[in-house]
Amino acid sequence: MQGATNRVIDAGAQYESGKTRPEKDLLGERNVPYEAYYGIQTLRALENFNISGIALNFYPLIISSLAMVKEAAARANRDLGLLDSVRSAAIIAACREVANGKLHSHFTVDMIQGGAGTSTNMNANEVIANRALELLGHNRGEYRYCHPNNHVNLSQSTNDAYPTAVKIALVRGNGPLIQVLRELIQSFRRKGQEFAGVIKMGRMQLQDAVPMTLGQTFEAYAVTLEEEILRLEENSRLFLEVNLGGTAIGTGINADPAYANLVIRHLREITGLEVVRAENLVEATQDTGSFVMYSMAVKRLAIKLSKICNDLRLLSSGPRAGLGEINLPPLQPGSSIMPGKVNPVIPEVVNQVAFKVMGNDLTVSIAAEAGQLELNVMEPVIVQSLVQSVEMLKNAMVTLKARCIDGITANEAHCRQTVLNSIGLVTALTPALGYERCSLLAREALEQDRGVYDLVLEQGLLDRETLDALLSPEGMVEPGSQRPLRRNDHPL
Repeated sequence: MQGATNRVIDAGAQYESGKTRPEKDLLGERNVPYEAYYGIQTLRALENFNISGIALNFYPLIISSLAMVKEAAARANRDLGLLDSVRSAAIIAACREVANGKLHSHFTVDMIQGGAGTSTNMNANEVIANRALELLGHNRGEYRYCHPNNHVNLSQSTNDAYPTAVKIALVRGNGPLIQVLRELIQSFRRKGQEFAGVIKMGRMQLQDAVPMTLGQTFEAYAVTLEEEILRLEENSRLFLEVNLGGTAIGTGINADPAYANLVIRHLREITGLEVVRAENLVEATQDTGSFVMYSMAVKRLAIKLSKICNDLRLLSSGPRAGLGEINLPPLQPGSSIMPGKVNPVIPEVVNQVAFKVMGNDLTVSIAAEAGQLELNVMEPVIVQSLVQSVEMLKNAMVTLKARCIDGITANEAHCRQTVLNSIGLVTALTPALGYERCSLLAREALEQDRGVYDLVLEQGLLDRETLDALLSPEGMVEPGSQRPLRRNDHPL
């Protein structure tokens, strides 16, 4: 496996001395880079899972959440007398360092891995154990004084510690995602106010419909995105129910009967979150429904953003041969062959992020379905897909706001002219003239390349004053802004 070999060499190359330390596990002995805080099981994972090139340290919230879970476990084991005060203090101190951002470069395992997250859990156990050893005055790898499994992982299994940490990370990451979304919404809302007086033509099926304002277009974008805040908040709350204390399959084997409630209490204190223990730990250990629900909420937001970006590309198309109703900020030359061409690159990149999020949601769904019996071993790809979606979407929204929405300008004169020239104005005459007559007017206007206004006057269908009132674009953009003229109100 040439790729895996290269990965191991690269992992060790970050250390200057070239020294190693021997470590043992079930499969034998290996030499671990001397300066590394991880151990032999992490080293094996580096060899085996050279998959995505995206390491655990790409997502600091997962690492810090793992440390929080490990600290809660150390506290509970200390309270129960299962872990002596000296070791527990060192483990807790190491956990707090990791939670505060230290040693993250040593969390090196690939996000996508076999083993249901065991490599991630052991990466955390080994880093915390080796840092605790230093705090105790020992060398890294002297595990008889503080062991990754016997002490750091005491009363735990990957199957309860890993999903709990991931859920904590997703809850903590939901706040920043929503904050970025709120800022984008405000940007759309400001544009809605700025463009409130810009009359334009609404469209359905890419055909002229009826007049509206450009401000209404942008306010609608703000409102539709605002709906997603509640969806994200509701679905992220599902993560607060965890299976910590269930150990391997939810039966709590190798854990004190009092441990589950105690560790949850400590986790609540450490995280500041309203974490609760699942009512049925066996069910909770195999269930991935909360990931599916949250992924759906993230996908829904992505779909809405993509639709909005489709609109922005259409509304700014041209500049001469397209709709040309708005101008996006020009950011870079758009062609290597066509001078002067500028592309809508920010909406385009947001579209692509949305496609990736939609694909990730499908991955989450398939992986959730693939669970078997008491455990879903596909959780690593569920986790990688979700955290990637959240991170990409957050970055995309920041970019969309700052480099696109904030700088949009309106082509007001062009927008008004398209309204005045549009056949869609005939809709406003339907109450006065009837659908059939208006259909004929629309056809005549198209065939003769003439305006509806002139045809109505020429045919004597309405007088000028009545026609002006009915065809006022400003009067057609809000319900009740003018009194509809019914056919029996007019002598015609």
